[in-house]
Amino acid sequence: MPKPDIHPTWYPDAKVICNGEVVMTTGSTQPEIHVDVWSGNHPFFTGTQKILDTEGRVDRFMRKYGMANADNDPADAKSTTKEKSNPASSTEAGE
Repeated sequence: MPKPDIHPTWYPDAKVICNGEVVMTTGSTQPEIHVDVWSGNHPFFTGTQKILDTEGRVDRFMRKYGMANADNDPADAKSTTKEKSNPASSTEAGE
């Protein structure tokens, strides 16, 4: 048994209120709890969250490590180097 007159009043059916409507009931030491966000309207829980890359971190990473576009593709660079270094493959060298 709890000691009398030292514990706060327990409300087993405290109302949780969001935007003026009761969204759920729970036990609390306050009869009403006013909240701005709860799982019913938070984008993470409703599935409407959008992940935005506002600072361009992905683009910065791609530039930093040389993966910005297809022009920097190492396979293309090797094939153009081989064509330039092998003059026997050109049609003018065979004449």
